[in-house]
Amino acid sequence: MTASSTPLLQVRSLTRRFGTRTVFERVSFELARGEIVSLVGPSGCGKSTLLRAIAGLDPQSEGAVLLERQLQRGPSDRIGMIFQEPRLLPWLSVADNIAFAAGPHRGHDPRVDALLAEVGLTNVHDVLPKQLSGGMAQRVALARGLFAEPALLLLDEPFSAIDAITRSRLQRVLLALADAHGTTALLVTHDLDEALHLSDRILLLSPAGEDRPSHIAHDIRIDAPRPRDLRDPAMDALRDALLDGMSVGPN
Repeated sequence: MTASSTPLLQVRSLTRRFGTRTVFERVSFELARGEIVSLVGPSGCGKSTLLRAIAGLDPQSEGAVLLERQLQRGPSDRIGMIFQEPRLLPWLSVADNIAFAAGPHRGHDPRVDALLAEVGLTNVHDVLPKQLSGGMAQRVALARGLFAEPALLLLDEPFSAIDAITRSRLQRVLLALADAHGTTALLVTHDLDEALHLSDRILLLSPAGEDRPSHIAHDIRIDAPRPRDLRDPAMDALRDALLDGMSVGPN
C-alpha cells in the first residue's frame, strides 16, 4: 500500500501526567493515509496510555490530536479501537456485536456479512461469543472495528493473547483488511517481529524514568516490500536497532 503524503493524523505535543510523574511528554508525529505504523517501547513507557489519548478516551492528557485537520475533543466514530481482549458483549450475537455502533440489534445490516466473509467467518452470524475460540473472537473484534468505516484504526496489542499460529493468521487478515478498506492503522505491540512484519513505520518510545518522561526516540521507515522475510539480514539490523533503543535507560 502506498501512503498519501497528506497527513491523516497529526499528534501534537501530547503529554500525560499522573500526579507528580510525567509518563510521556510533548509526543508529536503524523500518520499518512493508508499507513500502518507500530508503536513499540519498553514496559511502562506509556504506549497504551498514548493510544487512549489519541482515541479521545483520556481527557486528562495535554496536547492536540487532529484527524483530517479537525481537532478531536473526545471519542469519534472516525477512529476505531481494538483492544487486547475482544470485549464482545456476551448477550449479543456475533452479528449484533459487529454492528453495535449502529444500535444494539442491527446485525441484519448487509455490511456485517461482508465483513464476516473478509475475516474468514461465514457461519457464525447468529452464534454467541461464548461459542467462539479466542482467534475467532478477535476476528469478530476486527470486523466490529471496521464496521463504522473509520479513517483511523487503533489497535492495542490485539494479538498478544493468542497462540503464535493464530497470531500469524490474524496478522495476514489485518493486512488484507487494511489494504481492502484503505484504513490507516496505529498498532501498539511488544512483539518486534510483529512490528517488522506489519509496519510501514515503527515509532520507538524511549524508556520512562521517575524524572524523565518517555518520548519518541526513533521513527524508522521500513521500505522492504510485503510479504517480508524476517530472516533477511536487513530485518535483523532493524530488530537489533529497536532492541538497543528499548534497553537504553534514562541517564
